[in-house]
Amino acid sequence: MASSGLLQTADRALQVLLAFSDLRPEWGVSELARELGLDKSVTQRLLATLANRGFVFADPETRRYRLGPAVSQLSRVAERSGALSLIARPVLAKLARETGESAVLNIAHGGSYRTVAAVDARGPLSYSAIVGHVMPGHAGCSGHVLFAGQPFEEVRELFGPEPLTRYTANTPTTYAELEQRWQQVRETGISVSVGEFDANVGAVAVPLALSGATVASMTLIGPAERVINRIDDLTAPLRTAGAELSRRLAPGSAGPRPS
Repeated sequence: MASSGLLQTADRALQVLLAFSDLRPEWGVSELARELGLDKSVTQRLLATLANRGFVFADPETRRYRLGPAVSQLSRVAERSGALSLIARPVLAKLARETGESAVLNIAHGGSYRTVAAVDARGPLSYSAIVGHVMPGHAGCSGHVLFAGQPFEEVRELFGPEPLTRYTANTPTTYAELEQRWQQVRETGISVSVGEFDANVGAVAVPLALSGATVASMTLIGPAERVINRIDDLTAPLRTAGAELSRRLAPGSAGPRPS
């Protein structure tokens, strides 16, 4: 057992699982060993152990590993348990108090995104978010930060052919327009939208990253005119809240840093 109190072998196995991402969905033993700084034989035994429980599987022809069905099973259980909402709500509540705007957490849902936790701002002019509500992935900054890092062809398959559905005059309906939104996310770590799904709503969102992969979007949302005039004031607390939630979800991982 490591001096920190962590079980080293279990920690290494989890590092192996977390190495799989949208950008690296498969690994060979040697390259994964180099990536993690582990001995090749140790990496092979870790993969074999995980494969025995269905967490990874090896292509019989290439001998390269991918995540297995046991990961999907745990993912479904975790989502249904409401753990993400339970952990996120205190962070969202603090963010809503600090900014005076509604704070929302969304996750990808096919070619859409779904609200899993929300805390509404107080006051007569505020946006009320509905937990469980599903929104189109191409309309709104929450979707832009969720899909910006995914392979283009996979997103195109999820969203469908152009033109995409137009909800307002500001809805991006082509992939050229979406690429501009996604590039902003990749360059700045934030996305801003004004009236892309609801003409009266403005929002700013940041990606919530774990082990280098975007798992959710954290968004401040409110009346369009008010939000667009406060982007600079909203961005710093939003980034801080995103980093805090990342730390709460995975204390041993490095989450996004506030800037």
